[in-house]
Amino acid sequence: MSDLAREQRLQIMLSEEELKAIDDWRFDRRMPTRAAAVRELLRRGLAADGFLSANAGEKSQGFGVISNERGKDQGGGG
Repeated sequence: MSDLAREQRLQIMLSEEELKAIDDWRFDRRMPTRAAAVRELLRRGLAADGFLSANAGEKSQGFGVISNERGKDQGGGG
């Protein structure tokens, strides 16, 4: 995996609470960097069952790291 080229950058905005949740998860699992932790969380999320598609017109703010109404309604937790 050391020769894996990562040429694309993905920028996201997080609240302090969301960033703390990611950092806490990262440190509990001894992940080397935030980027590695986020990539692992994305890998796990993409592999998970239970989310078919977003509702039409869903806004970005409806998808949070900690919790949101959408996750509660669809039983997705989070």
